[in-house]
Amino acid sequence: MPPHPIQTTWDDHLTGGDPLRWPGYSPPTEESVVTGRTRDYAFIEGRFDVLGGSMGAAHGEKVVRAYRRAVEERLPMVVLSASGGARMQEGMVSLIQMARTSSAAAAHGRAGLLSLALLRSPTTGGVYASYASLADLRAAEPGATIGFAGPRVVELTTGTPLPEGSHTAEFAFEHGLIDAVTADGGPWIESALGLRDAPLAPRRFGGVFGHTTFDESAWGEVEQARLPFRASGIDWAARLCSSWTELRGVDPVVRAGLATIESGRVVVIAMDRHAGDGRPRPAGYRLAQRAIALAGRLSLPLLTFVDTPGADPSASSEADGVAGEIARTFAAMAALPSTSVSVCVGEGGSGGALAMAHSDRLLIQEHAVFSVIAPEGAAAILERDTGKAPELAARLKLTSAELLQLGIVDAVVAEPDPTGMRLAVVGALNEAIPGDRDHRVDRATARWIR
Repeated sequence: MPPHPIQTTWDDHLTGGDPLRWPGYSPPTEESVVTGRTRDYAFIEGRFDVLGGSMGAAHGEKVVRAYRRAVEERLPMVVLSASGGARMQEGMVSLIQMARTSSAAAAHGRAGLLSLALLRSPTTGGVYASYASLADLRAAEPGATIGFAGPRVVELTTGTPLPEGSHTAEFAFEHGLIDAVTADGGPWIESALGLRDAPLAPRRFGGVFGHTTFDESAWGEVEQARLPFRASGIDWAARLCSSWTELRGVDPVVRAGLATIESGRVVVIAMDRHAGDGRPRPAGYRLAQRAIALAGRLSLPLLTFVDTPGADPSASSEADGVAGEIARTFAAMAALPSTSVSVCVGEGGSGGALAMAHSDRLLIQEHAVFSVIAPEGAAAILERDTGKAPELAARLKLTSAELLQLGIVDAVVAEPDPTGMRLAVVGALNEAIPGDRDHRVDRATARWIR
């Protein structure tokens, strides 16, 4: 049963037939799914005790009706899956339920409603490959068997043994297929729905909000932006968000979450320059695109914290299409129908940073920098001497004051002042208007065209 009191169940009378006249098959008197609602959400709960939770015609019909009713009543959907797949005794009548339930789940999403899935053991086959995997956020119970085909079926049909740990909740989490592994789904559901505070845990950098004095040159600003104990994007997310439900990604540099700031729901993308070399890989941009799409579909504001020396230029990232993923992130930010705010909290390095900063309001911290290229890179290209990076830093006009003068950013946030950061972010979220992102860059461009 759902972890919250049920108000009512739906369509309990529906049961399946015997379309194939399968020898010895007797259709169950109760179906392998229960649907209904609690006070806060609609739910679909699989029953593994009924023919292994398999999805036949009646199962599919109940799921379709549940999504449609959730749309009518403007309810988020919570899927509590437990299924062995499509019901063989109903043949293709069973299989087409994958298409029907997927269509219904997609329609629920297009209505701007959130969906969650808690995958229980086992969740496999047709349910996993249809509506369970279409939830906006997905969690699983520890040790749960998760997979398109059950492990025994895979080994017997392919003749190849599976590696240890495959087809488990932990395997799915490691590969970014689910967002959490949790033994108690209730708090995770409540956090995702915004019904309880579940803050992002602070990190190891105890002094990240400290201040250090440097000279007032452009190079001094670069040095401040790169301090190893300076708060990065994920630190600011932990500081500002009272609730955080992770959207899992496999690139540690880019984090995303469905969050709450000052009682308002928001989707957050936060960079972490202290993870690895601080350079996002293609998977990080794909996670960003997922978060941007979620914000747009739910009509929620998007907040991004930018801090990276630039996208990863390695051969593996090239092979994985890093340039295309950056381009698609720009396109997703441009197409976002809801408001967006970005804050450069450290170093904004080239297009890999700007892709997540093409927002309606762009703020920058006082001692952060944003540049077309790192000063060392500019020195190597123009002077063939990286030792001239301090000189090139001054030429690039990358400081917060210079960026404000150029019209690249909308405002500078003073440091060190966590309260000022909160006020600036909340103010920008309230003031931003969709489309301002294009107006700002158009104005900045127009100033320098003859």
